Amino acid sequence: MVEDVMWLELHVKTTAEHANQIGDQLTLLGATALTMQDAGDQPIYEPALDATPLWQDTIVVGLFDDQQTMEPILAYLKRQQALGLLKDFQLQPLADQDWERRCLDDLKPLCFGKRLWVCPSWLTPPEPEAVNVILDPGLAFGTGTHPTTSLCLEWLDANIKSGDTVIDYGCGSGILAIAALKLGANQVMAIDHDPQALDATRQNGERNQLAPSELKTCLPDDFVPQQVDVVIANILAKPLIELAPRLSTFVKQGGQILLSGILIEQAEHVAEAYKPWFLMKNSVSKQEWVRLEGVRK
Repeated sequence: MVEDVMWLELHVKTTAEHANQIGDQLTLLGATALTMQDAGDQPIYEPALDATPLWQDTIVVGLFDDQQTMEPILAYLKRQQALGLLKDFQLQPLADQDWERRCLDDLKPLCFGKRLWVCPSWLTPPEPEAVNVILDPGLAFGTGTHPTTSLCLEWLDANIKSGDTVIDYGCGSGILAIAALKLGANQVMAIDHDPQALDATRQNGERNQLAPSELKTCLPDDFVPQQVDVVIANILAKPLIELAPRLSTFVKQGGQILLSGILIEQAEHVAEAYKPWFLMKNSVSKQEWVRLEGVRK
């Protein structure tokens, strides 16, 4: 890799019908920034109220840190191409520009539920007496802006009890683990297959003045199974289904499981995978994404 190249830019040519879904998946897979571009010189004039129209031929542009492992992302795109959901894609190195600063300028404090705020470190929390998670965007996905993350944060705000023990499986930036601790949890084990995500989680934990004994991190293969009050898994539908037998063993009887990263059309299949162990509650949706929760039988 050339020394002055710090980013990888991915261009995916698709249609308006599939652009948002592909963009959401790229975000979940680690894109630092995402934009949509016109691929066919098709002007969009006055849109309908509350509509966000896309061009019939749309290019989804994802920006990735050059340390990002791209193989899973390219494999996902090849599968979508084989299904006819995209036309082609290109990955190219990008000379360093102030992309991160451009993203930071757009970030504002966000409120989730009644008392939980996520605030960038360079801004003063708007409600100092509230529960404030101080978080900066980094290599791992998760600043609260994506619907899957916000659905989880809203649930944590309403459901975490003082003294709870928690597992955050697929922790990313650590935002959910940190929020759980700030809301009263006693201890959280943050698990991720990506060492960079674990580094980001530890750094964000330090930024929020959390002790290593409160916020523990490990790779999935290094995790010593234990039972906790709450298991959070904000990943994707397919691994959620595959992990159902394993994740169920981590939840105490009467404990709760929180699942996200699920598209609306995938929700029924994911819920069915967990019904042998959990009493599943009604789903909650935001845009095209769904949150599922259940109580351990």
